[in-house]
Amino acid sequence: MSAFKVIGPNMVLQQGIPAPIWGWADAGEEVSVKFADQEKKVSAGQDGSWMVKLDALEASAEPRDLVIAGKNTMTLGNVLVGEVWVCSGQSNMEWSVGGSDNGQQEIAAANFPKIRLFHIPKTTAGRPQPDVNADWKECSPQTVGGFSAVGYFMGRKLHQELDVPVGLINTSWGGTRIEPWCTLASFEANPALADIAKRVKQTLPETPEGKETYAGALAQIEAWLPQARAALDEGKPLPNMPGLPRELTGNQDPCALYNAMVHGIVPFGIRGAIWYQGESNMGEGMLYYEKSKALVDGWRKAWGQGEFPFQITQIAPFQNYGDGALPAFWEAQDRVVQDVPNTGIAGTGDISNLADIHPRNKQDVGLRHALWALANTYGKKDIVWRGPRIKDAKLGGATAEVSFDHAGTGLSTRDGKAPDWFQVAGEDKNFVDAKAEITGDNTVAVSAEGIGKIAAVRFGWKKTAEPNLQNKEGLPAYPFRTDSW
Repeated sequence: MSAFKVIGPNMVLQQGIPAPIWGWADAGEEVSVKFADQEKKVSAGQDGSWMVKLDALEASAEPRDLVIAGKNTMTLGNVLVGEVWVCSGQSNMEWSVGGSDNGQQEIAAANFPKIRLFHIPKTTAGRPQPDVNADWKECSPQTVGGFSAVGYFMGRKLHQELDVPVGLINTSWGGTRIEPWCTLASFEANPALADIAKRVKQTLPETPEGKETYAGALAQIEAWLPQARAALDEGKPLPNMPGLPRELTGNQDPCALYNAMVHGIVPFGIRGAIWYQGESNMGEGMLYYEKSKALVDGWRKAWGQGEFPFQITQIAPFQNYGDGALPAFWEAQDRVVQDVPNTGIAGTGDISNLADIHPRNKQDVGLRHALWALANTYGKKDIVWRGPRIKDAKLGGATAEVSFDHAGTGLSTRDGKAPDWFQVAGEDKNFVDAKAEITGDNTVAVSAEGIGKIAAVRFGWKKTAEPNLQNKEGLPAYPFRTDSW
């Protein structure tokens, strides 16, 4: 009798929802799980798998034992109850505490034994794997250095503000695309991604597409055999043998990272997920919107916890992206949070490094994810949790008035100068740099010499744009365009 790795000593169980505990035993073996004055019993199925769900637990920083008993007994010590978040994506999520701004000072100060870290190693698989090879560890200067900086800084803020234990699951891999992190079911459910679903199913012999593919490959091998025997009898070089379909086990292959680095922690109770990825899908525009929807929908359906919070991170300005690619990508990211329920975005336009795709200021990224969660997930009042976002633009005259949501206690600029990175165009669709002025708590007036009838406004619409517009709480305005040209 055994449990999976995510069910282990030092773990944090999610408060407020039924807590799944699962593992393996002999077929039909009776298993009991005891924790926090609860006891749940179940008999293992014919395949040996078992699962119980503890009744919803209250947050507790008291270390307690969780005991699993069958033919043998497992005692998992130092278990807490609090808030659990999954942290995933590519290199900017993987980026470590030690590699961030003031990394050594951050490591030295990371004495938070009620924060627990679960760091899943990099691996791939062509099919969903039942387990991952990781262990829960107390957050300390000895354990935090290589952990996700964005995840840690978010978790630290939540721990301090909520005064409950926090569990952080880091499953990330630098340089990876979004497709490897998605489920097959999410590709199947989205017509825009049907070609990806077909590609995956062609490698699985249990699907009709896979049967057809493998049957064709076997037919080629069967045709090759007599040719090979004839060549061998004649002492000639054998023709190359046809191969079977390649398993999708590369770290850029669809589903390969979900299979190996996410499936094994499902359905561990979580509050939500944060996501920092997109650099490797740059240039896809609105196709990335479809893939992001698939990612969120696939994870939510896999976990079976409903529409749990899912936060994404704006990709930071960077000089080496292709012209036009980054603004179109920002537009796709913003569309996700408009269309997909219970999603948010952490802005990064003011904390970038134009010469480095890995900005070192991960503290503010984590803080902004925490602010969104505190306001939207935990119901904290009077928190400004997002930077200004366009609400409306009055066009058609020599001056356009742009109004913003999320202006906080008022608009400002971080350098005290006039707002920059505004452009306007007339009916000729030629954009020119514009003069902008804050005219109210949530309004900016925009104009340009020589344009008497403004047809469109753009803001921050360039890969190197680091606009100074923000709310007075210091959160940056999000790029936008009013045109669809």
